[in-house]
Order: sequence, then structure tokens, then C-alpha cells
Amino acid sequence: MTLLFSLQDVGFAYPHGPAILSRVNFELRPRERVAIIGANGSGKTTLLHLLVGLCKPTAGYLVAFGAARSSEADFREVRARAALLFQDPEDQLFCPTVLEDVAFGPLNLGKTRKQAVGIAERVLLALGLEGYGARITHKLSGGEKRLVSLAAVLAMEPDALLLDEPSNGLDTAAHARLIHHLAALPQALVLVSHDERLIEALATRTLLLRDGELQTLNRSETSDATPDTTESRQQPLPIS
Repeated sequence: MTLLFSLQDVGFAYPHGPAILSRVNFELRPRERVAIIGANGSGKTTLLHLLVGLCKPTAGYLVAFGAARSSEADFREVRARAALLFQDPEDQLFCPTVLEDVAFGPLNLGKTRKQAVGIAERVLLALGLEGYGARITHKLSGGEKRLVSLAAVLAMEPDALLLDEPSNGLDTAAHARLIHHLAALPQALVLVSHDERLIEALATRTLLLRDGELQTLNRSETSDATPDTTESRQQPLPIS
């Protein structure tokens, strides 16, 4: 089975800074769901950004969809097949209306306007956002923006989903809907989260990022290793 991603001894450090990642080895297969946990600042978001070329390894090798990747042209192809959900929805949403935001990805991938709108409406319906299409994006609540940004990612119909704290700010109903929808998807999934319920429901394996390296955890270790952070304790934001 062809690997979607393979990282071999990958390291990363910002210029004139200490290493954030070192000797990271990681593989993602089709339909696999991998959770990555670790303390704040351990490099989890950086690792997701490396997978789609938003930052480049300072050591090691990165293979995506069967080919070594290093140039911006390489990663444009990767980003068409692996969709990243940013931790902050404000980094993801930039169009005036919800429908335009969600349809942007399909349009950028060559879909017709009619096709893109159809995809956007279907994804919004699946996430409980029917009727949101004409709403002004910047006026939405935090929980609503989180779901719209997820809809924008899902509308790209990628081979792999890279989700950075997807349940942050969601109320109980939206959280349950998120799990139900993600569990039914066929795509491979890399999930960065402090949310134990989400990880328990979705992950086929869990990795701990510590001291710049990934370690495999078993089920009993996952709860003990999941940090109790501000994100996991914050009050959920209503989505309506």
C-alpha cells in the first residue's frame, strides 16, 4: 500500500533558534487516523505545517504521495491532496460570506462555479450549517468559524486531512456532530488535539511528540500523556 506521507529523521529549527523537531520518523497510510499529542510548544503545529510545505525541514527527508518533496511546486501538488485545518479559524477564512469561503477550495482546484457551490452546500449541511451560506463570515461566533473552516477543508475532497485542534470552542452538540462526521469519512486523518474524547473516538493510533521526537502510545497511555491545557479547559462557544 502506497504511503501518503513518510518522514525520515526530519528535523526543524527556526534560524538562530533551537531545534523544535529532531529525528522525527512518521508514516501515514490511506484511511489511517493518527492522533498527535504533546505539550504546548512541543512542535505539533510545526509538524503539520511541514507536511504541506508551509515550513521546510532543516534535516531529513519528506516523501508525500510517492514522491520526495522539497520545492514550492512540489508542495502545491501536496496541498491539493492534503488539506490543513489551521488552529486559528482567522487564518483560514477570508471571503465575505460563508458560501464563498467554503466554495473557494473547489474553485481553486478547477471545479465549475455550479460544482463548487454544490459541494459547499453539501458539506455545510453535513456539519449542521444549513442556511449559513449567505452569512457574513467575520460576524460568526468562534464555534461557528471553527465549523466553517472545517467545511472549507472538507470541501476540497482531499486524500488526507490534517486537523489542528478541530474541536476547540465547540459546544456539546457541535462536538458530537464533528465526531460523527469525521468518523464516517474515508480519508486518512492526522489529528493534533488535546481533546481526549475526540482522540478516543477517532484515532487508530496515538503518537506523543516530546523532546522533538515522536513516540507511539498504547490506549492506556494516551489519557495520562494528554496535557491538561488551557485549550482543553476553556468554555465552549455556542455555534448558534
